[in-house]
Amino acid sequence: MKRDDLMRVKSGHTAENPVRGRKRDPGLDAAILGAVIEVVAELGYDSMTMDMVALRAKTGKAAVYRRWKSKANLIVDAVAYLKSTQVDSDSLPDTGTLRGDLLGLFKPSTAREGERNLRVMAGLASVLSLHPELAEAGNAAIVEPWAKVNRRLMERAVARGEVHAKADIDTACQVLPSMAAYRALIQRKPFERQFLISVIDGVLMPALGIDPAKTPTETIPPKKDQVLR
Repeated sequence: MKRDDLMRVKSGHTAENPVRGRKRDPGLDAAILGAVIEVVAELGYDSMTMDMVALRAKTGKAAVYRRWKSKANLIVDAVAYLKSTQVDSDSLPDTGTLRGDLLGLFKPSTAREGERNLRVMAGLASVLSLHPELAEAGNAAIVEPWAKVNRRLMERAVARGEVHAKADIDTACQVLPSMAAYRALIQRKPFERQFLISVIDGVLMPALGIDPAKTPTETIPPKKDQVLR
């Protein structure tokens, strides 16, 4: 997801609707969202304050409140921003197989980054439990970007004849991102490579009519301190 696209998944109280007369500053938006991620990773969502975010972003608290009316809206968009840095829809892997493309799409991160991401997702889980009206924005932040990219990979697989044209890719494209969201939000576990492979081979490939045993597999495992983003 491009950073410009990020603004389209805002929860409705954000930088997309600035105070009349003020021109939006995307650079400041990014600085604030990055500050949220840092503060939540260090202190947790409950301890985060708008003052902390403003200080970390080197701006005034008023600038934060002009863009986000509450911590809840802010964490939703911070997660969207975090996810936007993890997927590039303009540079997708092209290995010749859907399985290879899906594996190539997920990049490993260090254990430290994985822990940071879990703390941020824990903050989002807390917000969604208290603010169900933000569920749609939460879905747009964590599931839709990956589902959109997975759909493109599956459409490519249909075009080359690997997947049947009548396959339900509308549902299939949501499997991996939904499982990743469930694992992070509910189980509070990282989406490790081995789990990814088990979902691809055990669920997704059979659902699309592909025999994973007949698909070339990668044999080089990631380093032990790496998990998937």
